[in-house]
Amino acid sequence: MPSSGITAVDAAAKGMKLERYASGGALLLRRATSAKLVSASSHLLFRATVLATLALVFLFTLHYPSLLSRSFHLSAGGAHPSSASHRSLLMSSSAASAYGGAAWEKEMRRSARPSRDGGISVLVTGAAGFVGTHCSLALKARGDGVVGLDNFNSYYDPSLKRARQALLASRGVAVLDADINDGLLLEKLFDVAAFTHVLHLAAQAGVRYAMEAPQTYVASNVAGLVSVFEVAAKHADPQPAIVWASSSSVYGLNTDAPFSEDHRTDRPASLYAATKKAGEAIAHTYNHIYGLSITGLRFFTVYGPWGRPDMAYFFFARSIVAGEPITLFRAADGSDARRDFTYIDDVVKGCLGALDTAGKSTGSKSGKKSGPAPLRVYNLGNTSPVPVTRMVAILEKLLGKKANKRIVTMPSNGDVPFTHANVSHAAHDFGYRPTTSLEAGLRHFVDWFVEYYKLDTKIAKSARSAAAKPAKKKKAAAAMSASS
Repeated sequence: MPSSGITAVDAAAKGMKLERYASGGALLLRRATSAKLVSASSHLLFRATVLATLALVFLFTLHYPSLLSRSFHLSAGGAHPSSASHRSLLMSSSAASAYGGAAWEKEMRRSARPSRDGGISVLVTGAAGFVGTHCSLALKARGDGVVGLDNFNSYYDPSLKRARQALLASRGVAVLDADINDGLLLEKLFDVAAFTHVLHLAAQAGVRYAMEAPQTYVASNVAGLVSVFEVAAKHADPQPAIVWASSSSVYGLNTDAPFSEDHRTDRPASLYAATKKAGEAIAHTYNHIYGLSITGLRFFTVYGPWGRPDMAYFFFARSIVAGEPITLFRAADGSDARRDFTYIDDVVKGCLGALDTAGKSTGSKSGKKSGPAPLRVYNLGNTSPVPVTRMVAILEKLLGKKANKRIVTMPSNGDVPFTHANVSHAAHDFGYRPTTSLEAGLRHFVDWFVEYYKLDTKIAKSARSAAAKPAKKKKAAAAMSASS
């Protein structure tokens, strides 16, 4: 009996083992099958992803011309597309082949050579633009060397840019018709002239137009900035210090006021603002890796003579003269939109102050840097936000004509209700102190506007004279008060 009992137990045990082996084999078989299915699914998913990506690229190419060969169609008079063709911002062919020779090199060296002891030599991009022209004139006037570069695109009337170019030429500043994405030309310029500084002001401007032509902003404000940094970091010897135009738009949805460089800037309200914020991040990278001395300037609503026709004060003046309606925005709470209008002369002083205190780059063509280089960012504003309706009232008075106003709620297209600059850092580091009131600045603008466009000046001149009298009385009263 015991022996038969043991046999039964052994048989039962063997049966259990066989059962385990069978179930284990089935499990292994299921796992192997499952692994094959997962692998096959992964391959199918990968292929589907590749096909989907290719399809998206095809559709993108079909609907949006390639950045590498695109011709942009921008209006000649404002921020709306038209049939006016714009040279590609990422140029497929270099303008470097069009520039060269002994005479050209001699002219570049002449323009870049300072006329004063201790003067600096500056390559100004966007030199035929509003701020670029004024900065180039100021640099040349104090004895610095200046060479300008501008692609004269048709975002607004190119004839105004050509007039600025002629003004610069009359003061001895050479401005090349070329693009910042043309790396070969930039390299040639640095080979010919040893620029100590770059004032990089070239950019695609405008908040609303970014919704219509987003690629122009990426091509100019991101790719163009990288192009300038690349040549300055890897080709120029020695490396120049770079001051470039960021924007107050980077503050985006920030509600803390006044806007400080210490405030967050990670909530841009427009693509334009996003490209400028991207530029600040890119600047950090080139400073960290290559030792470039880089200073970013956040401009606050710059205005004045030789200004941009797409800016509100400019096209409001045009519309008032022409008897056309103007649109004024109010915030959702019913308050007037307010801007920290900053006169061009004050901004120029800030730009030159930033150049003079930029500090040296610490990198070299070999890729080695001797130590950390300055990386700075500053607000350049007026510190006094003014309702846009007040700006219109001043223009009406100066032009001697009432505006046909249409007031609407501000749309969600990238604009913000107000801007307000804290300039304490710029004041501390290079003595930036804006001094021009909106009334005085707009008077200078209207004087230029009437003369440049050869308007019937009788009424406007009378109105400007009348507007100037209260200002003179205030100055006289202030002088008497100071002497008493």
